[in-house]
Amino acid sequence: MSDLTVTDVLSDVFDVVEVRGMLTGGFAVRGPWVSRGAVSRPLKLVALVAGSARITVDGPGGPDGPVELAPGDVALLNHRTWVDMRGGGGDGTPVELIPGADFDAMALAEADLTADDVLVGGGIEVSPAGLALLSTALPGLVHVRAATSAASRLGGIVERLFDEASGGRLGSGFAIRQNGQLLLLEMVRAYLEQEETPVGWLRLLADEHLRPALRLMHEQPGHAWGLSELARAAGMSRTGFAERFRTTAGTPPLTYLSRWRMLLAQRALRDPDVRVGSLAAELGYSSESAFSTAFKRAVGQSPLHYRRRLRTTA
Repeated sequence: MSDLTVTDVLSDVFDVVEVRGMLTGGFAVRGPWVSRGAVSRPLKLVALVAGSARITVDGPGGPDGPVELAPGDVALLNHRTWVDMRGGGGDGTPVELIPGADFDAMALAEADLTADDVLVGGGIEVSPAGLALLSTALPGLVHVRAATSAASRLGGIVERLFDEASGGRLGSGFAIRQNGQLLLLEMVRAYLEQEETPVGWLRLLADEHLRPALRLMHEQPGHAWGLSELARAAGMSRTGFAERFRTTAGTPPLTYLSRWRMLLAQRALRDPDVRVGSLAAELGYSSESAFSTAFKRAVGQSPLHYRRRLRTTA
C-alpha cells in the first residue's frame, strides 16, 4: 500500500464516502473487568491503549472471536449487534464497565499505562453510500495488530487519540475527529497487507495488475471507457482483463465504473448549486434523462427526489 497510485485511489474513496471519526467512550481499569452490550453503530472502533483485552462479537453470520488485543491494536466492528470485552488478571469478580459518553467523567488522565487496561471506543460515520460500500468490503470483525510491519503507524495514532481524549485541551474534539479518520485509513492499509481480503473493491485496490486501469476510471470518470482501452492500460488482453477484474472486484469493469459515477453523483447532489444536466455531462452521460435513469436504477430514486430528501433530513 506504499504505492502513491493506490493511496490516491483510496483517498478518492474516503473523500466520496465522507468518512468522519469520533470517540464516544473509554475506560481505565485494574483487575478483572467485563464490558458488554448491544452495538448501536453500524461501524464501531475499539482501540487498546495499554494492557490487554479479549473481544467477542455477534451479528449477521454468527459470532466472531474471542480476539486477543495487545497495546495499539484496533478492532473494527462491521454491523455487529453485540460485543463482549474482557480483561484483567486475578480471581476476583469482574467489574462491570459501561463506557460513558463524556471523557471528563472517565478519569482517563489518571490512568497508569504500566498497570491498567485502557481502552477507547467510537464510531465511524460515513454517507449512506459509503456505509454500503464499507459494509460489503469488510468482514464482521477486523483485527489489526499494531505489532505487524503493515500497521507500524497505528500505535502512534492510538496514543494520540488517548492523549486528546484524556488531556482536555482546546480543540481536542477536532483533533479526535481527524485522528479517527487517520485511524480508519491506517486500519484499511494494514488490513490490505495483513489479510487476504474478500472479493470486492478493497481487493481491487491491492491488485497491482489492475491498478493502472482503476486509476484511469477514478481520474476520468466521465470518459467513455471501453474494455479495450482499460485492458491496454493494464497490459492485458481484453478477455484476461475482464475476467481478472470480475473475479477480483466481484463486478465487471464497466459496472464498477457506473457505480463509481453514482457515488460521485450522490456527493455532488449535496451541493444545491450543482445542476443535474451539468453533472450528467461531467460524468459521461449523453443526456440528463440517461443520467436520471441510471441514477434511479442505482439509488432507487431520481436525482431531484434524492436532493429533496437530503434537504428534508438535513
